[in-house]
Amino acid sequence: MKSSTPASLRGLRTFCVAARYESFKAAADELFITSSAVSQQVKGLEEELGLKLFERGTRELRLSEDGQALFAELSPLIDQLDSVVAEVKTTGRRKKSVRISAQPFFASEFFIPRLSEFTALHPEIDIQVGTSDEASEKLPADADLSIRLFRKAPAGTRSDILFPLRMVPAGSAQFKKTLKVKGEKIVSDFPLIVHEARPKAWAEWSKASGISLPDNPKITRLSSMIAVVRAAEQGIGAALVPIPLADQWFRQRTIVRLFEQALVADLSYFLVSRKDRTANEAVALLRRWILERFAETP
Repeated sequence: MKSSTPASLRGLRTFCVAARYESFKAAADELFITSSAVSQQVKGLEEELGLKLFERGTRELRLSEDGQALFAELSPLIDQLDSVVAEVKTTGRRKKSVRISAQPFFASEFFIPRLSEFTALHPEIDIQVGTSDEASEKLPADADLSIRLFRKAPAGTRSDILFPLRMVPAGSAQFKKTLKVKGEKIVSDFPLIVHEARPKAWAEWSKASGISLPDNPKITRLSSMIAVVRAAEQGIGAALVPIPLADQWFRQRTIVRLFEQALVADLSYFLVSRKDRTANEAVALLRRWILERFAETP
């Protein structure tokens, strides 16, 4: 028997997040709850509505026809509700506030060092900077703006490309002194530092540059780009580091370029926001400044 009580807002919001990703795990990560809690909330909503919202397979989760219809109707309402709450929070404060999410290396090495320029121009605006997983191609739900790596602009957002992900081989100055190349092949000891988010990057660089890597090199795998660059700085091996994000490291000579050839990945840094948050004056000012300051001219 269907319940006469309206479905809870929490259950409806949880359903929308799970429907967007078609994944209980991804929804759990965004909502900071367990996958089991997401599953239980969705199951409770299905029982309340008397509808099957997802087709559950052993390794995949897909929206049912009823689930697709509900998501299409419900998602804009949830977005509108989030916008109203965000606007109330903003106008209720003495200062305007903008929340921006960026991937850690971009934030620490490229965005934050330049942020004083914006705050000097707009002292009335508070900026909250959050960082999250570098490997993930998803838009944080609680951010007014995000700077993240995507292969293409996420659907349903306002998105602008800043610049493509370009990586160059780098290492310590002492490491470079030991580098030997003969006939387009590296013949000296050449241990590799690998960012776990892009495990095939060295093979892709070798193919793009035409320079062969040594057979069976020693490999050090690290989970963050900051750790990768630090390891290169300490002479542990050669690392592929992003430019222009690592330009300060090159200027200070803590690391040096080992080769001029760069790998241009199939990812780009995008400035992204949900369309319902673009009308906010403070968000619009920060968006305009980021595009003027960071976006490359085509």
